Amino acid sequence: IATESALRDIFNGKKPTRLPRLDLSGGTDFQRAVWSALTEIPIGRPVTYGELADRVGQPRGARAVGRACGANPIPVIVPCHRVIAADGGIGGFSGGLPWKIRLLEIEGFYLPNRSR
Repeated sequence: IATESALRDIFNGKKPTRLPRLDLSGGTDFQRAVWSALTEIPIGRPVTYGELADRVGQPRGARAVGRACGANPIPVIVPCHRVIAADGGIGGFSGGLPWKIRLLEIEGFYLPNRSR
């Protein structure tokens, strides 16, 4: 029920009022740090891979952040879709780029040079 409620909130562009129990123990220390930092990114306010690397204490770790995002086992609830490239490009998403674009649009963020 908590997962369903969280997903409903997310797909309505809201911060979930309650998250399901998240087991992120399968990641490395670095991955878990990135996944934790992802949960702190405000809705509709994406950050770059480099900015997130700075937040986890690895200022030259933008690519490692991208790999950690790709390994995220819960990519909608732990919002790696909120991480974009430094040049404003979309970057990647394990669920596919159309999903990433849609999730960002639901949250009110539109990528430059993309039709709505």
